[in-house]
Amino acid sequence: MLQNLFVAAPVDLSGGFSDFFKTIGLTGGGLVTKGIAAVIAVIAVKMLLQLSNDPKTALRKGSMAIGTLFVAVVLAMYGDTLFSTVTNAKS
Repeated sequence: MLQNLFVAAPVDLSGGFSDFFKTIGLTGGGLVTKGIAAVIAVIAVKMLLQLSNDPKTALRKGSMAIGTLFVAVVLAMYGDTLFSTVTNAKS
């Protein structure tokens, strides 16, 4: 005797992508911001993997890579809030 177990309520996604983005809490601009942050994070990790053997140069390039990674994290967390002030300008 198996009974159906509903984990979540059904969601109407007949509106397409706009309905989908509403369910995950993102707008189109928020999704673009997360994508840009992901690309910046990949670039920062690549910068970290390409450090040289010279300690002075490695320290300088490593700190730049960590700073870039920090910018990517801040952009991923607060980017939609930062850019919403620009897009919601009043004339």
